[in-house]
Amino acid sequence: MFSSRPSVHPVEAPPLTDVTENHPPRVRMKDIQGMPGTSGGLALRFFQFMFAAAALGVMVSANDFSSVTSFRLVVILRIANCNFSSFDRYLVAAAILQSLWSLSLALLDVYALLVKRSLRNPLVNVLFAIGDGITSTLTFAAACASAGITVLIGNDLNICSQNHCTTFETATAMAFISWFAVSPSFLLNFWSLASR
Repeated sequence: MFSSRPSVHPVEAPPLTDVTENHPPRVRMKDIQGMPGTSGGLALRFFQFMFAAAALGVMVSANDFSSVTSFRLVVILRIANCNFSSFDRYLVAAAILQSLWSLSLALLDVYALLVKRSLRNPLVNVLFAIGDGITSTLTFAAACASAGITVLIGNDLNICSQNHCTTFETATAMAFISWFAVSPSFLLNFWSLASR
């Protein structure tokens, strides 16, 4: 029986050409505005810092802030065996943490923009996503707690005339706006991690 044998036919190698002539070098996908190292990210960090600092400044601007324990509800709340004296201080602590975090990342964004460097390192994105998640959760929780106390004083107990309701309502609004500015940063960093 005659079986066919495989035959090898030599193939000529393609001519050598300069790689840069025909094929441009590979580049990364463009950074989405709002991600770290972009001008949109810097703008978000700036707004986060400004509104967190404004919330902090408004809270501290109350003339007797250091002696205010949860908008002077200590007598009423002690009767009910409750102690909400930490909510106003919680907003201050969350605003301090948010402003420090946003300021440090804004400085990092400025550096990345000046040296034209991308901040798409996976470890850096994990750090940014975790930090933004923690600070946004703390800011939102503090703003909600302060809003609840403000509603209790203003609407339910009607003792706003004895307290700094307007000041604390303004600080709470600034904290909410700061949270609205942190949320896109967190979502973009989290999406960047998920799309790797």
